[in-house]
Amino acid sequence: MLSRGASLGPASLFVILVLVIVDQVTKWLVVRAIPLHGNVEVIPGLLSITHVRNTGAAFGLLNAVDFPYKATVVVLLAVVALVAIALYGGRFVSDSAIGRGGFTLVLGGAIGNLIDRASQGYVVDFVDVYWRDWHFWAFNVADASITVGACLLILDMLIPGRHAPHAG
Repeated sequence: MLSRGASLGPASLFVILVLVIVDQVTKWLVVRAIPLHGNVEVIPGLLSITHVRNTGAAFGLLNAVDFPYKATVVVLLAVVALVAIALYGGRFVSDSAIGRGGFTLVLGGAIGNLIDRASQGYVVDFVDVYWRDWHFWAFNVADASITVGACLLILDMLIPGRHAPHAG
């Protein structure tokens, strides 16, 4: 396991930086190229690039709710989540490549979306996956990174013996 106060290595920090840059650049490109609620079909009947704004939390939670200081509350929730993720990673993520990789992806994605929430009051989402009348929540590079990272962390926890208490 990572020791208390363990820091991420240079490779993890580089991946986080690249993720944040790719996330911010793709969002910037979408904002510049596609009007709000505009749509560019990529794979007919399956995938579009659709410019939307998520003023809520993950998966559009609180998106349809409006209340005073909503943007500030959502940013504070995002900061608390980021701190909790960092504390979790420092204490429970194993030294395995899977655990470190998952933790790195989650942190990179969380930082990418936090930048949007803090600077704009919303997150730009644009990947629209659908089948007939069913649509998945629109997402972005940061969301994909968080999802893949969370799956890797779960996989890491499921590997036998990885998180057994140490005798001694």
